[in-house]
Amino acid sequence: MGNSALRAHVETAQKTGVFQLKDRGLTEFPSELQKLTSNLRTIDLSNNKIESLPPMIIGKFTLLKSLSLNNNKLTVLPDELCNLKKLETLSLNNNHLRELPSTFGQLSALKTLSLSGNQLRALPSQLCNLRHLDVVDLSKNQIRSIPDTVQELQVIELNLNQNQIAQISVKISCCPRLKVLRLEENCLELSMLPQSILSDSQICLLAVEGNLFEIKKLRELEGYDKYMERFTATKKKFA
Repeated sequence: MGNSALRAHVETAQKTGVFQLKDRGLTEFPSELQKLTSNLRTIDLSNNKIESLPPMIIGKFTLLKSLSLNNNKLTVLPDELCNLKKLETLSLNNNHLRELPSTFGQLSALKTLSLSGNQLRALPSQLCNLRHLDVVDLSKNQIRSIPDTVQELQVIELNLNQNQIAQISVKISCCPRLKVLRLEENCLELSMLPQSILSDSQICLLAVEGNLFEIKKLRELEGYDKYMERFTATKKKFA
């Protein structure tokens, strides 16, 4: 991509606060963006070949609300990313991330996090520090279990479809705001699904198709009627 084309994009972004450069074969984060650290509210560099984010630049976008780097080649995220105190949406689907920075819990404004199609092996504990987080997509990773710390998650929707989950802590039913739990295509036996999810949680949409049990067996579990009451009440609300 020519310098003049990039310059034109930068000039437009200076006026609009939005920098979008997708499908351009970029191998690195455009250094020209450092001129716009106090302008940009949205950056979308999806569908490129970016392998890393520059630590010296990425944390300086003080007004940034949305960052999308789907379908790149990121293997790690720099700690400096976590300085983005106004970031509300972070989309990093289909990269090669194995873990999140230890400082990830400092992204205090984050509401939506998408990490589908990475190489995470565990539910990142840093997410429990994010008080405004509403939706988390961790589908298509390599997560094997859901630990006790899950009870501290503040999310409304948690997508764990297409992982390798075989164990779920009973504490998941203590999540204060969790309404939608997606666990399709994992390695769950029916006996490993805590009954308290049905009988004693806020969850009103539980998606568990494609595990190691027949869905009709779920309907025989104690507490299923209570779950259906919540499910039906929610459905009516949105009808």
